[in-house]
Amino acid sequence: MHYHLLSSLLLFLLFFSPAMALSLRYPLSLFATLLLVHTLAEAQTSSDPFIHSRAAYYPNSDKQGTDSGACGFGSFGATINGGDVSAASDLYRNGVGCGACYQVRCTNAAYCSDNGVTVVITDQGSSDRTDFVLSRRAFGRMAQTTDAAASLLALGVVDIEYRRVSCSYPNKNITIKIDENSNYPHYLGFVLWYQQGKKDITAVQLCETKNMVCKLLDRSHGAVWTTTSPPSGALSLRMLFTDEDGDDESWVVPINSIPQDWKAGETYDTGVQT
Repeated sequence: MHYHLLSSLLLFLLFFSPAMALSLRYPLSLFATLLLVHTLAEAQTSSDPFIHSRAAYYPNSDKQGTDSGACGFGSFGATINGGDVSAASDLYRNGVGCGACYQVRCTNAAYCSDNGVTVVITDQGSSDRTDFVLSRRAFGRMAQTTDAAASLLALGVVDIEYRRVSCSYPNKNITIKIDENSNYPHYLGFVLWYQQGKKDITAVQLCETKNMVCKLLDRSHGAVWTTTSPPSGALSLRMLFTDEDGDDESWVVPINSIPQDWKAGETYDTGVQT
């Protein structure tokens, strides 16, 4: 509608009043530019369409998720995002989907809220043709009220619609959690916490800070990156972020390094967020 209005105005001025059109040429050009920028911004911030599916919940868990999820997050995978987490089937994507966030809402108008719940993928699993197996907490949070949540839980499996959304962890940087099985200096494994945005981490390099000689790491399972011969000295990461279509890729280099005397079980703040 904006474009049709602008075009009509320009044609009127050019046909009926050349002098007026000339005097308004630059203000109108500025207006057209601002309108185009505004329209592009609206297009970029518009949400993706919902996809129809089904969801269940962990029947034997407490309200939060599991601390033994396939992504390798450990207890962090049960409590991240306040415990609003989920296992995924196809969306697990051999571990690439670990850490991705989705808006999930059930479709029964009698019980379900319009916004549903935002969950983080921390595990792999399915149940009765589902794409999601939510924590009990997340499953109940799709409901309008506490009574409606009890009714949803009684159903066990419900029809849903979902879409991927940006993860958000205010005041948190991407954090390296060294795997408990790491053995300095022979074996190093770690996961990355607090990954924001909608891109996936599809590759990780480990570099010697002194000379920036880098080594491509293996994704052993889930979100766990490993090497049996880690470089020596202080270490720097390079992380490749890729969108779902694979069209947009960029390497991110953290500000902070992994110290030379890194230890199993320790966490290290990278100093960056995407």
